[in-house]
Amino acid sequence: MADRRRDALYTCSMTSPSTLDLHPPAGIDATPAILGGPKAVTLPQEEANRWPIVTSEDEAAALRIIRSGEWSGGHLPRELGGYPCPHPEALALECEFAQFLGGEAAGLPVMDVGDFIPQLAGRGFKVAPNVLSHNNGTAAILAGLHAMGIGPGDEVIVPSTTWWSSVLPVLHCGGVPVFAETDDRTLALDPADVARRITPRTKAIVVTHLFGIPAAMDELMAIAREHGLKVMEDASHAHGATYRDQPIGLIGDLAVFSLQGNKLLPSAEGGLLVSRDADLVLSAARYGQYERLVPLKAMGHPLGEYAATGFGHKYRMSPVSAALCRSQLRRLTERTAQRSANCVYLSRRLSALGLKTYQSGEEGLENTQRVYFEFLVRYDQAKFGAPIKAIIKALSAEGCHVSAPRYPLLHQQPVFTQGDWLRLARLEHDESARARVYDPADLPRTTAGNGTLIKLPSFPSASKELLDQYAAAFAKVLTNASKLPTQA
Repeated sequence: MADRRRDALYTCSMTSPSTLDLHPPAGIDATPAILGGPKAVTLPQEEANRWPIVTSEDEAAALRIIRSGEWSGGHLPRELGGYPCPHPEALALECEFAQFLGGEAAGLPVMDVGDFIPQLAGRGFKVAPNVLSHNNGTAAILAGLHAMGIGPGDEVIVPSTTWWSSVLPVLHCGGVPVFAETDDRTLALDPADVARRITPRTKAIVVTHLFGIPAAMDELMAIAREHGLKVMEDASHAHGATYRDQPIGLIGDLAVFSLQGNKLLPSAEGGLLVSRDADLVLSAARYGQYERLVPLKAMGHPLGEYAATGFGHKYRMSPVSAALCRSQLRRLTERTAQRSANCVYLSRRLSALGLKTYQSGEEGLENTQRVYFEFLVRYDQAKFGAPIKAIIKALSAEGCHVSAPRYPLLHQQPVFTQGDWLRLARLEHDESARARVYDPADLPRTTAGNGTLIKLPSFPSASKELLDQYAAAFAKVLTNASKLPTQA
């Protein structure tokens, strides 16, 4: 009873976050746990933060494919030669994801396969020519860069605050990553710095919608169009997010969604490449999707000449992964809404304490609807006094599962600073490339900003009581920041 009474002292009203009073009443022990006080977070968290959520329907979907014996690609009917073709499960996922993003109204039609291969008319196969499944998101990015024509020496502007998959495929195309500063409003590329780094060799921009926060796409697209650049959206964190009522992934020239097991739309592994330009999607299919092009040869399509090659790669999606993803997709909207509601509920309390929480509607996030692949807040040491490491340590003592951001700043990593990138990109003999220096001291705003972020759970299934306990923990720690130990 005492614990419940103490936790309730820090709960807050949803109606008026600007008037919240998170200070405890007189006589109540609000001493941070790291200083000997009681822990604020006492409820179990394993189930509240468990992801992915696996149901009996997911298990049945995977088992259906396993029992079928069709564990790889599909085949055309014997009377059509029996050639390899995409597995029906992968085709079905592509169609359903096209519908999720808006379908015909969004420029992503779903058509009968007979519209492309007359011999298969009336067999019930549907295809989405603007969506292409892959075995993982990294492969989809590589195929997308190939489709965009990235080649030796081409510069591609990229963020440093992202996972390796957004950047290293540029090297495997022979391209040169050019890192740009992070926009504090969005945690994505800073448009002004992007514009400053464009050269005659710049060919494309890769935009990561980090943690589910939409980038400043109006500004970035205007820059790209002015200079004739292609834009790839890495939407791996942003399934269901919108920018000016447009789905993230349909604003640039091409987008990639990861389906890795901890993503908002999880599978065993997988990725989806999406573009309103179906020719770009077909061009991407040349790279690792040989079975996609076999039927085109019989149709006389120019890309049919690449049938059965895949340029030596195989990037098709496993039908087991496709089946799992289809099952998860049916619950994506509901689960994302619950996760977002939980994160917004806590964000309002943390904002009242003086933390920046990257909520939709904030400066730079007007006309956006973010999602919460990960939940990060920005801490201002000048406002509270204690170093961020002391804050994270104190919050951990309260029972909070918090940490610094898990992504390293890529421009500071040895693959770039020690020159390994030249070998990976096969540019050892390119004089212009060899002259490039990746300096860890570059991107000072990005480096400084990254050191002010605190990562929280994204609470896919949290109770209001657990969220209130997290609010209590932050209130205890921040209101006592000046008293916290600062020694490691």
